[in-house]
Order: sequence, then C-alpha cells, then structure tokens
Amino acid sequence: MSSGQQARAQAAAITPSDQSSEEVRPPADRLLALFDGRRLSPGQRRIAQYLIDHLTEAAFLSITELAERVGVSQPSVTRFASSLGFSGYPALRDVLQPIALSAVAGVTDTREQIRRNELQAAVDAEIENLENVRRLLADTNQVLDIGRELAASVPLTVLGLRISVSLAEYFAYAARRIHPDVRLVTRGGSVAFDALLQSRAAGGTWVLAFAMPRHAKETLSAIRAARSTGLRVVLITDPTLGPLVDEADVALTAATGSRLVFDSYAAPGMLSAALLQAMADADPERTQARLEDYEHVADQHGFFL
Repeated sequence: MSSGQQARAQAAAITPSDQSSEEVRPPADRLLALFDGRRLSPGQRRIAQYLIDHLTEAAFLSITELAERVGVSQPSVTRFASSLGFSGYPALRDVLQPIALSAVAGVTDTREQIRRNELQAAVDAEIENLENVRRLLADTNQVLDIGRELAASVPLTVLGLRISVSLAEYFAYAARRIHPDVRLVTRGGSVAFDALLQSRAAGGTWVLAFAMPRHAKETLSAIRAARSTGLRVVLITDPTLGPLVDEADVALTAATGSRLVFDSYAAPGMLSAALLQAMADADPERTQARLEDYEHVADQHGFFL
C-alpha cells in the first residue's frame, strides 16, 4: 500500500477510539490553529481565507476544484499545504474534513462521531463528483458528437490498464450489445500496440481510453501508440491535468471518490453510461436490432433466471 493510501486508511478507519483534547475544541478554533504561526504569501492567505469562509464545502474539493475556486494554480495549493506542515493537499484535506463535519453538525465532534460518519462523508463527496458530471453533460451536443464517432468506428477499441480495467470491461461489455465489433485492451506494452495496430488495419478510427489515478506510464505509451497508428483517442480520466490529456483528441473528466482507502468510481461510471447512451442514439435502428437479437439468444440459451 502506498504512503498516500496508508494515510487515507488511517483517516477513514471506522473503528472508534478514545477522544483527545484537540477534538473538543470548536471547529473554527481548530481550523485557525492550522494557520497560527505560519508565514503565508498573499496567494496562500487567499486560500486560507477561502477555507475559513467556505469550510464545509471546501474541505471536500479536489485540488483542481479548490485552485479554481480561489483563483490560484494547483502548485500553489500544494505549496500552501506544505507550508502548514503537511506532505501535500490530500493530507491537509484529511484533517479539514472531520472539522467540516463537526461544523455541519453544529456540535463539538468526538472521534467516534467522525468515524461513524466517515462512510457517509465518502458518499457526500461522490455526490459532489456526480454533480460535476451533471454540469459536464449540460452540453449534450458534445456527448452526442462523441457517441456518433465511437458508434461509427468499426472496430471500436476500448483501453483500460491496471486500476482502470474494470471501467473498460464494463464499457466494452455493454457496448457489444449495440456495436458490431468492440475490442477490449487491458494489457500494455507490445500486446496493446499489436491490438491497436490491428484495429486500425481493420478500419477502426477511434479508441476510448480510461485512465484513473494513479496513472500508469504504460497507459500514456498506449495512447501515444494509438495516435501513431492513426487512431483518434477519447479519454475518460480524473480532473488532474497532465500528459495523458495532452495526448488525447478529446478528454472528458470525472473525479474519483478519494475519501476511503481505495478510490470509488461512481462519476466515471455515470459518464461511461452517458457515452453508451449517445452511441445507442447515434444509430437507433442498429441498436434496436442488436438488442432484440441479444435478448432472443439469451432467452434461447437460458442466460437469465
């Protein structure tokens, strides 16, 4: 387990333990204590003031979202957390969230109360991630255009490596119901390159790639390989900016839930379902025919109870 996951495991532990003197302080005092004695730059003071003014919301924002709200860069947020003595923004957020929960409750929190609500807080954070996807989908033309491109690519390659395999497998499984040739790639290196080359040779035009944190170098290599063969790439990833986004033709972002020791993927899953719907809408006659054929075969072979 990585050091980041170790910190998250400790922060999200459900088993209650004894209350400490620190936890009986009012939430506002606990927040201000983080800044006491710190020499903050003007930009860092803006971040601190935003946290003070919007604690219950800000404590659950990603580093990208907080930077955007304050009007500073992501490295500025990282440096701010470091100036307070934290290893990075996630470590600072782990401290801010219990304070925010106690502020919402309107009472002084105990560690038992925090632990009892930790799972609910994780759900709350996922709801916010889904709200961001909802805002992204306000422009339905963008999603429908992408759906038409993916539907017209025969074959269509779906790529997901390491932690992103499950998302790619779900999409490919569902897409095969409405698309005649979906090819799933879940291994990197020469295996991925061969599959991408074959897909392009067979007439494919697009790859749908999933890349959730921590981002694997082999995913970047696979996307570059796809581009080198002439394939275009739609990328579903988290909001972190980086070389993966730079290499994609189209990038759609959906944050992962990072409250617990392992990430959750409600928002990327919803975005995937929206793209599947857009693909179905792109060719409704083909979609209907393929779905009917599938149901007929499933009934004949008794696939379902």
